[in-house]
Amino acid sequence: MDAYEFIKEQIILGKFEPGMRLGEETLAKELNLSRTPIREAIKQLEAEGLVIPLKRGVGVRSFTKEDIRQIYDLRTLLESYAASQAAIHRTEDDLLELENANEQYEQAINHAVSLDMTGIRKIVNVNQKFHEAVVAASNNNHLYFHLSKVVVIPIVFRSFYWYNDFQLQQSLEVHKIIFEAIKNKEPERARIAMHEHIFQGRDNVLKHLDDIEISHLLKEEVK
Repeated sequence: MDAYEFIKEQIILGKFEPGMRLGEETLAKELNLSRTPIREAIKQLEAEGLVIPLKRGVGVRSFTKEDIRQIYDLRTLLESYAASQAAIHRTEDDLLELENANEQYEQAINHAVSLDMTGIRKIVNVNQKFHEAVVAASNNNHLYFHLSKVVVIPIVFRSFYWYNDFQLQQSLEVHKIIFEAIKNKEPERARIAMHEHIFQGRDNVLKHLDDIEISHLLKEEVK
């Protein structure tokens, strides 16, 4: 695993926590690399919005609830539009990609005996494959650029980390509805289904952040 993949994975898994300073020298020693590939990896992660400049060096980006709300609001606008356009422009090859992605998604969900990190990582990856296939079917290359700035993987990862079995099955069923709408060339149905799908993810993240805050306050009151 190269420097970029290592640092990104540590951020996604929460081992490099929000606000944590990332020192080039420390990372170079940990990975047994020179500082040049570390510096290049950090530049790439900064471009993706996963790290931000500090007075000295860079740190892992943290997200407020308002950040998360705004990110998901943008996602639902872009991805619901992509779904509606996919229903208009999709090809038979696009349908095969979407169907294959959904089959892999179902397998990943059903085979995740327990939602450990490996299982969640697999679910996140195949979920992303489905969403990327929707964008590809929309036949609008500009959507890739804008969505790459909005889909923040650590937030997506945590949303799945907090899903229970019922919510995962619910997510799969919405994927199937989106697929059928695209297959049957129903742009408005595809748009509405994707819109609700993204908002369900947003609500799940915000709910658990509220629960964490309440739990923290209760612990403080006990002290």
